[in-house]
Amino acid sequence: MSEQPVLDTLTDMTAASVDHNSLSPREYMLARVAALVAVDAPPMSWFANAAAIEESGLTNDDIQGIMIAVAPVVGAPRVMAAGGHILRALGIAIAVADAEIAEAELAAAEDGQS
Repeated sequence: MSEQPVLDTLTDMTAASVDHNSLSPREYMLARVAALVAVDAPPMSWFANAAAIEESGLTNDDIQGIMIAVAPVVGAPRVMAAGGHILRALGIAIAVADAEIAEAELAAAEDGQS
């Protein structure tokens, strides 16, 4: 039994979604970003999708365009919330990167002392 069953389930669901769709990676992520805005996805959801968004080639302009396109359907509050969630996700990414750098520096220092 896995020690992270929720994360494993979400990973399996995402993999199945990727495997069973007919969209290009870019189109797939366009749809996912629109859905993230529509459901008021929290910052961790944006963080979890950040690598795939980047790999698909979506730009900041694309994401802004998606937000503009869905605004009449989902409303201004959802679009504004998405902007805040994206900024918080960026903060999470920076914190994770800082922690990884600090861990690598500590490991390198420990190796140098051996």
